[in-house]
Amino acid sequence: MERLMMNMRARERLSTGVALALLAVLTLLAWYYLIEAASHVAMGHVDPHAMQGSSIPFVAMSVAMWSLMMVAMMLPGAGPMIVTFSTVVRRQSPSRAGVAPTWIFVAGYLTIWTGFSVLAALGQWGLYTSAMLDTAMGRTGPLPGAGLLMLAGAFQWSALKEACLAKCRTPLSFLLTEWRDGWRGAFVMGLRHGAFCVGCCWALMLLMFVGGVMSLAWMGGLALYMLAEKVIPAGRLFSRASGLVLIAAGVALAAGSIVPAM
Repeated sequence: MERLMMNMRARERLSTGVALALLAVLTLLAWYYLIEAASHVAMGHVDPHAMQGSSIPFVAMSVAMWSLMMVAMMLPGAGPMIVTFSTVVRRQSPSRAGVAPTWIFVAGYLTIWTGFSVLAALGQWGLYTSAMLDTAMGRTGPLPGAGLLMLAGAFQWSALKEACLAKCRTPLSFLLTEWRDGWRGAFVMGLRHGAFCVGCCWALMLLMFVGGVMSLAWMGGLALYMLAEKVIPAGRLFSRASGLVLIAAGVALAAGSIVPAM
């Protein structure tokens, strides 16, 4: 019996290690392609003005870019949930081979963020054609940027933010209340976790328009912030304090753009 338990624990550790390794590889690949894309844009190999006459190439390229950003930025924060899901599946069905249910869960999670990517790409196209972005892959002007900063800061204090963040911060509680059997259930749970994650982070993701859509520094900074929000003990206090900082930054940016004009 003791040997059986030891074997089960060894398989569980192996399964968890495989899941973490695959998550790391997927995340690193996404960052690699984002770095490559950013370097092409910086060197002028991508000419966004050539796409100005038609929205289809622009939006298609933007959807692909935002989808890569979601993988690179959001998968690390979803790691604890994914590992917990993999562990629960393994304990429920010790004889089940492979990690297929875990990746069906991940597929559901990324499906929701892909939907967000489509909306973000359409928003990017609208901002660009309205001359509210300095370049197709650039940033907003001071006043729209100030508005986005204050919106994100205010959202940090909202009940919706608090409710969605609570779901993201407690993997076991989420699985206990949202559990569904089978592969279809795994996909639905991934969808629901993705929905809570979007509900928690959508306003922060809009800050990419403030720092620059292809800014690697903003991608990395926001990814680290959203990960910290979900894993540090004082997550709620951290979110609200950062909300005040964002509101103050928005006010300062707006004031700086108005005063010179006066």
